[in-house]
Amino acid sequence: MQNNIILVGMPASGKTTIGNLLSEKLSEYTLIDTDSLIEKTQGMKITEIFKNFSEDYFRKLEYETIQMVCSGGSNKIISIGGGAFENPNNRATLLKFGKVFYLKSELDILYYRISEDKTRPLLQNENPRQILENLLSKREKKKKKAHYTIDTNNMSEEEIVRFIINATNT
Repeated sequence: MQNNIILVGMPASGKTTIGNLLSEKLSEYTLIDTDSLIEKTQGMKITEIFKNFSEDYFRKLEYETIQMVCSGGSNKIISIGGGAFENPNNRATLLKFGKVFYLKSELDILYYRISEDKTRPLLQNENPRQILENLLSKREKKKKKAHYTIDTNNMSEEEIVRFIINATNT
């Protein structure tokens, strides 16, 4: 296994925030956010990709991006989209490429964080809390296949970062 850190979790679980904090502490690491990379290469926001093409098209882009990012090299911090770990091929690739950390958060915390966020295409409907609850229930089993599960509910960002750094160095 190469020396890489992979962050997985539900939408609004803190993957981007923790990835940014890790990259500040681990200057020799390169931070890669797959959603941002897809937006950059496609020249449009993920919400536009869903609207103009489809979720299936986005998932194909997500798969290709993960394969490209994981094609080699060490010292990467990779933050993936909330649904990317559902794909068994993505999951197998990521589990081999580095240490995978599942940032687990309670439904109420996730909902609070996304309640005003209009950039999450799967949650743009009349009852985003119910959709989020369904996604959490559906995705939990696969997320727990990560090397580490971090219950973020009662931990500070600094404690989460410290845990990941310690686990990476062992």
